[in-house]
Amino acid sequence: MIKNKSIVITGASSGIGRAMLDMLAAPENGNRIIAASRGIAKLTGYGENVVLFPCDLSTKEGVDALFAEAEDKLGLIDVFICNAGAPYYERYDYADWDRIERIFALNTFSGMYSYSKYLDHLNGREGRLAYTISAMGEMALPGYALYAGTKFAMKGFQQAIRIESPKNIKITCIYPVATKTNFFEVGGAGHKVEKPFPVQTAEAVAKAAVRGIERGRKQVYPCPVYLPSRLLMNVLPPVKALYLKAQHRMLLRFLERKSGGNDA
Repeated sequence: MIKNKSIVITGASSGIGRAMLDMLAAPENGNRIIAASRGIAKLTGYGENVVLFPCDLSTKEGVDALFAEAEDKLGLIDVFICNAGAPYYERYDYADWDRIERIFALNTFSGMYSYSKYLDHLNGREGRLAYTISAMGEMALPGYALYAGTKFAMKGFQQAIRIESPKNIKITCIYPVATKTNFFEVGGAGHKVEKPFPVQTAEAVAKAAVRGIERGRKQVYPCPVYLPSRLLMNVLPPVKALYLKAQHRMLLRFLERKSGGNDA
């Protein structure tokens, strides 16, 4: 467990971020935490060692404000967990520049910019940066074209900065599979979205993520069946084709429910 550290967690109001906050904020761990999210007001009962900071991390101003708050309240940031993100679940068949920009601003631009800000903040001191990327940053699924695009971008970004970055910063990337959070409700804009197999709890992901960050691991795959499944699909392409067809049928069912107004 990470103990006696100064930590920033983005996307802390729900899902994986909330689960990590619950673990790291336990009094016996002695951590001081800035928990950031647009919906942070829903969090209560964490005590004086947790500062709740509302901000829009899809903007430069929001990220700048978060770093200013963290430097003011914490001083040195030992661990920066870049977890904020949002999905779309849809058929990508429209021309809407602003909608594309919105998801990339939060899921991709914010994480890239945070890396630069964190490097400046550390100024040669040791620090740990963690990205929640998603297994969809390695294999895209139908219905998630833009979301997967943001995550593939982060996968490529972290590969390059690992080579470029100075030795004082350690980078951990987390690749959760579908997680039991409100991710799918948000992504479906109020319509039922079937979760792709396999599915994990946010608590299981958080536990694996925190352990991986503590140990300085480069990658964390919280789901034990993910890597064997990925290997199987690479060795047997027909298995992958069948899996993707099943995911496409899920999308077609979603579109049918959405057009008919029936989410039963």
